[in-house]
Amino acid sequence: MKLVVISGASGSGKTTALHVLEDLDYYCIDNLPVGLLPAFAEKMRALPEDLGERVAVGIDARNPSLDLHRFPQILEQLSASGVECQILYLDADDAILLKRFSETRRKHPLSSEQRPLADAIRDERLLLAPIADRADLYTDTSHSNIHQLRDLIRSRIEAQRQTTLSILFLSFGFKHGVPMDADYVFDARCLPNPHWEPKLRAQTGRDAAVAEFLQGQNLVERFVTQVGGFLNSWIPCFEADNRNYLTIAIGCTGGQHRSVYLAERLGQEFQPQYNNVLIRHRELAG
Repeated sequence: MKLVVISGASGSGKTTALHVLEDLDYYCIDNLPVGLLPAFAEKMRALPEDLGERVAVGIDARNPSLDLHRFPQILEQLSASGVECQILYLDADDAILLKRFSETRRKHPLSSEQRPLADAIRDERLLLAPIADRADLYTDTSHSNIHQLRDLIRSRIEAQRQTTLSILFLSFGFKHGVPMDADYVFDARCLPNPHWEPKLRAQTGRDAAVAEFLQGQNLVERFVTQVGGFLNSWIPCFEADNRNYLTIAIGCTGGQHRSVYLAERLGQEFQPQYNNVLIRHRELAG
């Protein structure tokens, strides 16, 4: 039996993630008391295979704090009973969460007249720390709309079903913030910048003219060779550690040219070696 636990900050997209898994034929239940996980898993294993083989549960901070603190022990109990458990944890910047609650006018589950929203967000992270510390996939949704989040969850969960390691090459712009969910971050801001070429400014690293410009730069080739060599040396260590997900973020100033080109190129170079290599561009629409 495969059990996916979805948790994270309120307002970060947990409900969306649960709906995605439901579309992928997982049996889904939201806001399950964490102390009931072992009993729930046992009940699901007793169902016919097509019903109880793949299950997803949402867990939030409304659980008793003692049960949340015991989460690592509960995981060990599930593993000992033969349940394959993966944890998907979603989060976002405090400012983003505050804005989302303000726009939707929803009430945070921990806020009250005595506890303002900012304090509720802080306290929620503290309560959920035992789950966040065990996360297999930590996803920062600060810069994702609902459609991008759905696509990301779907692609990573589906990719992981087919292999032991799903690798994501993610381009981003430093001026928009460093991704919180990256395992490795590489800085490409020292490389020649197509932005200063008037004919290339409006294009992106996906366009042939930008690729041709960057391919002709010795520094770019050194970057690709050395970063590629580093990853070739260390990705096998992640596999040996039974990691399910690896996010490699490459940043430039705006996330339009250099980082996009490098994520595309490195991703394409690693695709023949690994079954599931994904490429995403945080700052590009679509």
